[in-house]
Amino acid sequence: MRNAMLALLAVTAAGAATLGGSAPAAARDYPYCIQGGGYGYPGECSYSSYAQCQASASGRRVYCNVNPRFAFGQQRRGRSYSNY
Repeated sequence: MRNAMLALLAVTAAGAATLGGSAPAAARDYPYCIQGGGYGYPGECSYSSYAQCQASASGRRVYCNVNPRFAFGQQRRGRSYSNY
């Protein structure tokens, strides 16, 4: 009886996770990245403020920099250029 109840609970939990679970995380380019220390380029880009990035980098041999995907992706949205 106990095994049947555990199996039912497992099936119910799996169904709830599939149907009504949380929404997938939205892809977003954050403005600041940790670079250096083996992170590669552009680094770990998950910081919304420079202070947040600095706090995470503190005490490690890494530094904070602007995320190039964020910086250059924002630049070309206003005006389009074309050759006449």
